[in-house]
Amino acid sequence: MSRVACRAGPRPVQPRASTATVATAPCGASPAADPADPGEPEAAASQTRSEVRWRALVAPYRRSDDRVATRQLLTTVPPYLGLLAVMYVSLAGPYALTLALAVPAAAFLARTFVLFHDCGHDSLFSRRRVNDAVGLALSLLVWEAFHYWRHIHAVHHATSSHLDRRGTGDYDTLTVREYLALPPGRRFAYRVSRHPLFLFLVLPCFKFTLYNRLRLRPAPQPAWRSVPLTNLALLAVHGMAMVLLGWREVLQVMLPVFWLASLIGLWLFYVQHQFEQAWWARQGAWSTHAAALRGSSFYRLPALLNWFTASIGYHHIHHLSPRIPNYRLASCHREQALLQAAPTLTLRQSLRSLRCHLWDEEQGRMVAFASLAPTAQAAAR
Repeated sequence: MSRVACRAGPRPVQPRASTATVATAPCGASPAADPADPGEPEAAASQTRSEVRWRALVAPYRRSDDRVATRQLLTTVPPYLGLLAVMYVSLAGPYALTLALAVPAAAFLARTFVLFHDCGHDSLFSRRRVNDAVGLALSLLVWEAFHYWRHIHAVHHATSSHLDRRGTGDYDTLTVREYLALPPGRRFAYRVSRHPLFLFLVLPCFKFTLYNRLRLRPAPQPAWRSVPLTNLALLAVHGMAMVLLGWREVLQVMLPVFWLASLIGLWLFYVQHQFEQAWWARQGAWSTHAAALRGSSFYRLPALLNWFTASIGYHHIHHLSPRIPNYRLASCHREQALLQAAPTLTLRQSLRSLRCHLWDEEQGRMVAFASLAPTAQAAAR
């Protein structure tokens, strides 16, 4: 859902020379075995052949089914809009009831975003024109500029887990040496961006409502124009709702729903790339299939949560081939044994991601701030 792409922390910097010895301990278990074994730099031709083999493996699942896509829309968008209407009516009673209804409404909104996401990958429906039309319509529900988001998210897919191409469509991740090279103020900002209170309380409040109203990364036309046009459309739709229904009532309904849905989406995006067994590499060692099968997780969710998140937990397969629609990800994982070797997270295990703050290039794993050796921490001060 990620995001769901917000640059909450400082930009990566080139490390300065340091005499401190950087010794760290892992934030969790050792990385899982890599099915593609891309740990060592490969020749360009060898990498290309490997990419072709992996893409051939998942090619049969890249078929879109318009009937399934339509059914997904009908079981997602109308229930979401219906719950908003029920929440509005419930304002006549205790507000606690309205807040309780915000939970299922947020779940349906999170699912709506994944359908929007699939339209951006041109995978939900079989025709590009239909994906564009549906994506533009859903943008008014998820508060994302469709064409701009599509461009930024495509960059995320092309640079995921690439240490030399960070900064667009990802969540800022610094290496240990980069972190130690930062001045105190920027180290503090980075630590704040990794704190649970920021991730769960602050970031969801402004990511979709305020941050997405801005154009902070260059993009081609019409992606660049889509941001102000979407803002104007949102202003018209919600402005009219406030005129007809009351500004206070609209905010009382929409704010808790958007906060919860944003929290869900941001957590899904965060945990599927920031986890104990994650993998990052620099130019020469990086490859698309390695980034997918080692740098993206399989988030094994209970059936109900998997439905509400439209199978986005099969993130390793999604990154391997973004054109696979959400309704074929599970079967692809189930039927292709090679894909089952990807790093797997349960709900409980995913909470450990909150202790993974920095990438240690020497050890090849994510580490926690607290694991930095005393000498390195002293040098950072």
